[in-house]
Amino acid sequence: MNFNAFLPYLLTMAVVTYLVRAVPLVLIKKKIENKFVISFLYYMPYAVLSVMTVPAVFYATNSVVSAAAGVIAALILAYFKKGLLTVAIGASAAVFAAELLMKLLI
Repeated sequence: MNFNAFLPYLLTMAVVTYLVRAVPLVLIKKKIENKFVISFLYYMPYAVLSVMTVPAVFYATNSVVSAAAGVIAALILAYFKKGLLTVAIGASAAVFAAELLMKLLI
């Protein structure tokens, strides 16, 4: 794609991104006091991050089985309140072990 074809897409993306961030700042002048709206705005980033991350986890490996092994390992380690680095390394090790085991069995 050449630059002349790319420029309209880039400008459209920039305008839409700016509007999504600027319009609420312009329209909402007073402090939000509704508990439902405050709660909604508080949990929205976590919900969006989860919706983007969880499906990607299951397609990041060669098979869904090894991805599930990594997710289960991560959930177990997180349940026992291990640190983020420990959870990440444990999940990666579980995926590696599952992939290796599947190659040996097949």
